[in-house]
Amino acid sequence: MDLFLIDGISPFFRGCDQEVINWSKAPFVHLEKDGGLNPYRTKQIQKDFKTFCTKAADAGYNAITLDDLAHLCIFDFYGPELVNKLFEYRLLFSALFEIAESHGLTPYITTDLLFYNRAIEKHIGSKDEDIRRFAADACRQLFTDFPNVGGLIVRIGEADGLDVEGDFHSRLVLSSPLQARRMIETLIPVFEEFDRQLIFRTWSVGVGKVGDIIWNPDTFDAVFRGLENDHFIISMKYGQSDFFRYLPLNRLFFRGGHRKLVEFQARREYEGFGEYPSFIGWDYEDIRDKLIGQNIAGISVWCQTGGWSGFRRLTYLDEHAVWNEINTFVTVQLFRDQTVTTDQVIQEYYRRNYSDPHWRPLQELLRLSDEVIKELLYTEDFASRNIYFRRLRVPPLVNVYWRHIVANHFMRKFMRCYVSDGKRAVKQGFRALKKIRRMQELAGPLGLPVEDLEFQYDTFSIMATVREYYFLDFTDELVARLQKMKTEYEMKYKEPRYVLMLDTSKFKLRRAHLHLMLKMMFRGEHGYRLFDRVVTLNILSMLYPLLKRFSRKAVPEFASESAMGIDSIFK
Repeated sequence: MDLFLIDGISPFFRGCDQEVINWSKAPFVHLEKDGGLNPYRTKQIQKDFKTFCTKAADAGYNAITLDDLAHLCIFDFYGPELVNKLFEYRLLFSALFEIAESHGLTPYITTDLLFYNRAIEKHIGSKDEDIRRFAADACRQLFTDFPNVGGLIVRIGEADGLDVEGDFHSRLVLSSPLQARRMIETLIPVFEEFDRQLIFRTWSVGVGKVGDIIWNPDTFDAVFRGLENDHFIISMKYGQSDFFRYLPLNRLFFRGGHRKLVEFQARREYEGFGEYPSFIGWDYEDIRDKLIGQNIAGISVWCQTGGWSGFRRLTYLDEHAVWNEINTFVTVQLFRDQTVTTDQVIQEYYRRNYSDPHWRPLQELLRLSDEVIKELLYTEDFASRNIYFRRLRVPPLVNVYWRHIVANHFMRKFMRCYVSDGKRAVKQGFRALKKIRRMQELAGPLGLPVEDLEFQYDTFSIMATVREYYFLDFTDELVARLQKMKTEYEMKYKEPRYVLMLDTSKFKLRRAHLHLMLKMMFRGEHGYRLFDRVVTLNILSMLYPLLKRFSRKAVPEFASESAMGIDSIFK
């Protein structure tokens, strides 16, 4: 294991003032002005990037990822305005590459397959062969013009979000295992020629027949069998879904002789975006220990990337990004030395940041933060179940998503279908609140932001009360209490904050009927049933436009407007 990657996009977000920020990609439009790059922004990015690289290298990273291939390649069929702008981007990135290298960090570039604009669409059309040739030409140009770039990180299973603006917008062009395999076979010779690394991500939102590559061994084999190569790495998230807890280790890490990269997230997008502690050390240590002896090339740690929210703490650049930075440090240290324990790494973090030897209070605070997340943000009885729908593993966390706390009649019925002991879940939630109070007591003497724990307590108090709504008898008093909490919360905390989506109007489907429908549509094993092959994977795609009208109350608006939109999983 010799590759320790960290995402380097934090400096690009300085000054972003949108109410909701798309953290999945560098905000290129934000950097531009009058048809080119804003010189103030580029100067600030370089300054911040030096700070970021200094701290990332000190933590133990030796490589850094930057978005993206589209902004580093110039083709002769582009218009003059775009060419001039891309020349400015290339100058900026050349400076960033030099900064990274001076800190011992090898730059890697990210890309979706494939990025498009009107000129590209007109030039290459939609034939697979032309798409593969264009992708290979872009890689050759990258490595020829930027010889200090160590490789390319390719995403095939998700494209740009609906809100992405600018000169390029990516699309999903590989929908079958055969298309994906042929793309890899086309690209590997380019990477062999330049002695670079092709890092191919299996993450997918479930689109097309290749959409289950993240968990399906048959699809995995159809794409990757026989493609072992010193210049090729398969990059996988640690579980069969996104960066959630309660996910068992993805068994595909044990399949094939390919080198593999493990993807981790330090700024936990589903667990507060770093606004409060969400420690992951012990979970990641367990993953590491299970992977010992496998052909692991390294790790890729997201310290800033992922999700949609207005929470905007910048790792290694903001004073109060400490919770992200603890996770970022602990993750790389666990894999740098595979004999150390999480407790030992916490002790090392304390030694580097405090003058006294008393590290146990920090250990206790982080242990409690881990427990609170698992006991109150997640609902254990639901989160620990393996549930699949179409080509996706259903996330273990659905009632709190990014910054949205969903309290509606559909979610109440849905959760009751899966949680066998609702009263226990309610009690567990309120017990977890007491642990946050203890964390507040510990944070002050450690010089950690107590106000973050206050924010967590108020936010999680709403979540605990929403559990009452899910699992206890419905009363007008409970609804009034939730409404009062919502009002007081919004008065106390200005945006960005969590949003309580409270709607107790009736969802006109009996729970027994909903339960039957869920048993038909959802399954407990990753393999497909005959019903899935006939109905959910085929007929449901055709019927989905009609079902959308029925399910408006079941699907919150943010789910349709964020990322690629919920419609994408029915393609």
